[in-house]
Amino acid sequence: MKLVTAVVRPERVQQVKEALFQAGISGITLSRVSGHGGEQSVVEHYRGTRVMVEFRDKVEVRMAVSEPFVQAAIDAICKGARTGEVGDGKIFVQPMERVIRIRTGEEDTAALTPVTETKLSPDQP
Repeated sequence: MKLVTAVVRPERVQQVKEALFQAGISGITLSRVSGHGGEQSVVEHYRGTRVMVEFRDKVEVRMAVSEPFVQAAIDAICKGARTGEVGDGKIFVQPMERVIRIRTGEEDTAALTPVTETKLSPDQP
């Protein structure tokens, strides 16, 4: 099991999401973050004052995947996020010790598989 974290451009999130879904990865978490990498600092004018923008808005995409999906996740992220310009982002892959699905108590790989149960109607217990 691995935790795959990618930091990508906000305007590429839709493409990354679609590529991950096509690869069979649907359990993702998104966070808005700011960061500084290889991009140049930009000087902007705000209310007549010069302001240096050092940190860029980015989106962090996190997903816990079983071993067979690690490379598929990496490939999907690269496919969706790549523009060929500086600032496309980074992917980090880290080992995970344990995963527990809170609702069922399932652990590890069983907790990572998609939930395929049918949703109960409001009148069913």
